[in-house]
Amino acid sequence: MILVLIEHDAGEVESTSLQALTFARGLGEPLRGVAFGDGGVQALEAAGGYGIEAGTHVRAEESHAVGAWAHALADLAASTSSAAVVAAGTDRGHEILAHVGARASAPFVANCIAAERDGDAWNLARQRWGGSLLEDARVGGPLTLLTVALHAVAADAAPDAGAVGVDEIEPPFSEDDQRVRKTAFEAMDTGTVSLGDARLVVGGGRGVGSAEGFGDLDALATTLGGTVGVSRAVTSAGWRPHAEQIGQTGERIAPDLYIACGISGASQHMVGCRGAKKLLVINTDPDAPILARADYAVVGDLHQVVPAITAELARRRTDDRHHER
Repeated sequence: MILVLIEHDAGEVESTSLQALTFARGLGEPLRGVAFGDGGVQALEAAGGYGIEAGTHVRAEESHAVGAWAHALADLAASTSSAAVVAAGTDRGHEILAHVGARASAPFVANCIAAERDGDAWNLARQRWGGSLLEDARVGGPLTLLTVALHAVAADAAPDAGAVGVDEIEPPFSEDDQRVRKTAFEAMDTGTVSLGDARLVVGGGRGVGSAEGFGDLDALATTLGGTVGVSRAVTSAGWRPHAEQIGQTGERIAPDLYIACGISGASQHMVGCRGAKKLLVINTDPDAPILARADYAVVGDLHQVVPAITAELARRRTDDRHHER
């Protein structure tokens, strides 16, 4: 048996958890999904399409309490004699499995991209240094904890999925279990899709020049139905909020197209956009490191190139509407 932590938003399974389920399905053990809080039953039923054979819904406060969640997962792993617990390599997934490891004295291996059972041990491959280094590891013990590197595995529905039976438990969490918990969450009202879900991202770096300079990037992202992301230099300068940061200390993205404007290509930033299917770079510096990673490149002033792209897109759409008439 392998337990898989299912993260969800009011019953809608997070795409990163679907990736983790796809990864876990290849480990050769029956899968049991575990979901917490309101909407957990719906999330587990939806996860049935990705290969879990059973589900456990943990009734818990809607607020996230890492100690309580880790307590429940550790107890469930013990009661089901599970060989492993798998979670997505999100901040929450890493945090909870680290706590489970401390409670169960079990090894925790983060950001895995491959795993194979070998007797009582696991042979693993995982990303280190933001994916710039791959490490082979072998760990053993009655329980192993794994997180799956984000966007390393494409979410893929199980071909022979069936209905999932879900049981519910309500553990007697202690006050100590809930010493650290989320008491509120305030989402940014940007009017655009989130970075993690966007199929097109327009990124801006120090080369944008100022907070006002992002108007050109906002216009292009709106025209293309995407959203804007930034480098750490931009958030450090106070031009844009940290929620828009792409990189090792920001968001990991996997759009169909990433348009990087005025970004040099520091390794920390490239970690965040590694999952992009195609990379278009707009930069005045022909020797910028990011050009070595580009599928397409324009060497020029982004404040001339980006408005020209936006204007051309608008012109073509106008022409298309005229032709339709």
